[in-house]
Amino acid sequence: MAGKIKLGDLLVEKQVITEQQLKNALKSQRLNDKKLGETLIDLGFTDEKTLLNFLSEQLGFPVIDLAKYELDYALTRQLPESHARRFRAILLAEESDGKYLVGMVDPLDILAVDELSLILEHPLKLALVREADLKRSLDTIYRRKGEIDDFAEQLEQELDSSRLEEAEAIALADTSVLKLLRSVFEDAVQVGASDIHIEPFEDVVRIRLRVDGELQEQTIDEKRVAAALSQRLKLMAGLNMAEKRLPQDGRFNITVKGMPIDVRLSTMPIQYGESIVMRLLNQAEGFIQLDRIGMSTELLKQFRDLIKLPYGIVLVTGPTGSGKTTTLYGAISEINDIKRKILTIEDPVEYRIDRVNQIQVNAQLGLTFARVLRSSLRQDPDIILVGEIRDQETAEIAMRAALTGHLVLATLHTNNAVTSPLRLIDMGVAGYLVAATTRAILAQRLVRRICHSCKTEYIPEPQDEAYFREVLGERFDQKKYFHGTGCSQCNYTGYRGRTGVFELLEIKTTMVDPLRRNDSGGFEEAVRNEKSFKTLLDYGFDLVIQGETTLHELMRVAGEQE
Repeated sequence: MAGKIKLGDLLVEKQVITEQQLKNALKSQRLNDKKLGETLIDLGFTDEKTLLNFLSEQLGFPVIDLAKYELDYALTRQLPESHARRFRAILLAEESDGKYLVGMVDPLDILAVDELSLILEHPLKLALVREADLKRSLDTIYRRKGEIDDFAEQLEQELDSSRLEEAEAIALADTSVLKLLRSVFEDAVQVGASDIHIEPFEDVVRIRLRVDGELQEQTIDEKRVAAALSQRLKLMAGLNMAEKRLPQDGRFNITVKGMPIDVRLSTMPIQYGESIVMRLLNQAEGFIQLDRIGMSTELLKQFRDLIKLPYGIVLVTGPTGSGKTTTLYGAISEINDIKRKILTIEDPVEYRIDRVNQIQVNAQLGLTFARVLRSSLRQDPDIILVGEIRDQETAEIAMRAALTGHLVLATLHTNNAVTSPLRLIDMGVAGYLVAATTRAILAQRLVRRICHSCKTEYIPEPQDEAYFREVLGERFDQKKYFHGTGCSQCNYTGYRGRTGVFELLEIKTTMVDPLRRNDSGGFEEAVRNEKSFKTLLDYGFDLVIQGETTLHELMRVAGEQE
C-alpha cells in the first residue's frame, strides 16, 4: 500500500502475519499490481475482517458497515463516480465540524486521501469499509438513470429539430442513440440484470431491467426515442430494419465496462411500436459450474452419477427462466473430456464450449431439432444435448438414440418431475419407449436469496403460517424464519442473488411397469411410495429453515405444485 505507514511491517510487528508471509506477499504484489492488503487476503495469510479490525484498533479508523449505513445519495454523488471507484472511497456524511466523513478500503493511501480532499474541497475524516460492500453501494448510488434521461431528452430534441423523414433523422442522430444505448447497457451490467426490455407506449417509453428475476422500471417521456433505439439495435443485430410488422431474432456482441457481453435480441410488434427484449450473457464469466447452482451435497452427487451413465436419457424440466440451460451447461462442462464426443443442439447457442460440437437450429432453413438430431447420430457422438424436446418426433429420435448407446441430456417444459414422463406419453411417444430410456428427471426453479446484510428473523404472516402448516404439517412448527428488511447492498429489496430449488426423480423398477402400460395413476402412486424422493416444496423448505430464502419465495414454487 502507498503512503508513509508501512502496513506490512505493522502487521508483522503485531504478529498478524509472519515475516516470510510478508516477503511472499510483496513478491506476489509486484506481479499482480494489487494493494498489499488485497494480496494478503488473496494468498490466505489473513482475511478482510481481521485486517479491518486490526487497522481500526491500531490506527484509530472506525469501521463502518455500509449495509446498515443510511446513505444520503445527493451528498454521496458530490464525489464523482470515476474518483470513487479509482480511490475505492465513498462520501458518507458532512460532520458538524465541517469535515467530510469518507469511507475507504485503504485509508493508508496518503496520495488518494490528498486527492480526495482536493476534489471535495473539505478536510476529511476517514473510516474503513469492506471492499465488497463498497462496490455494491457504488453500483446502487451511481445508477445511470439520470444519464439515461438526459441522453433521451437530447436525442428527442435532435429528432424534433430535424425536418427530414424519420429514418433519415434517426440516422443523423446516431451518435446520441449510441450514447443512450451505452448508458442503458452500463446500468444493466452494473446492477447484474439478465434482460433489458424496451417498450413503447402511448405517452412514454419504458426501460425495464430484470434483476434476480424481478423487473425494475424507468420511464422516459420522449416517445420517439423507442423507434431510434429499435433501428440501431436491429442494425447491430443484422436484422431487417424496414420490417416492423413481424417478430425478428438476432444477436450481437458488445463490450461494457471492459466485459464482453453477448446480446440475444428479440423484437415484437406491439400497439405503439416494437417491443425489444435483450438477454445479456457475460462471456467473461462464462456459464456457472454445476457445484455453484445451489444443489445440496447429496443431490449433487446423485446428479453427477447420472450424467456419467453410458446411455439413457436424463431430462431437466421447468418453465422458462428456471435455469435449465445453466444446469445442462454445468453438466456438459463436467463430462467434457478428450475421450467423449459431445454434440449439442440448441436454440440458440448461449455459451461456446471448447471441444463440444454445438449446432444452432434454424427453422427457416428447415434445420429443426428433429432433423439435426437424426443427422447427428451419424456423427458418432457419445453424448447428445437436446436444447428442448418440443414434439413427438424429437422425443422419439432422442429416446431411440438413448436406446442405442448414447447418453442424451434434454430439457422439457413441465411443472415437475412426476408429470414429465406422462407429458412425453401425451405427445404420442410409446410408453414402453419412455420406460426403457428415461433414467431420471430433474425439475427445478429459481428463488431469490435473502440479502445477508439485512437478514432478520421475523414471525410469518397468519395466512402464510396457515398455508404452510397445512402443506408441511409438523415440519413448519418450532422453526426460525428470516427475511431481508432492505438495505443499500440489495437496493432495498431484501434479496440479493438467486439459487436453485430442485427435485430429482430417478426411475426405479416399481415405476417402469406403470409407464410401460401408460398407467399415470399407477406411476404417480409408485413415486409417492418412493421414500427417498424429495419434492420441490421439501427442498425449498430446507432452504427456508437454513435462512437462504423466504416463505414468500417458496410460496411461488409451492403454489404451482398445489
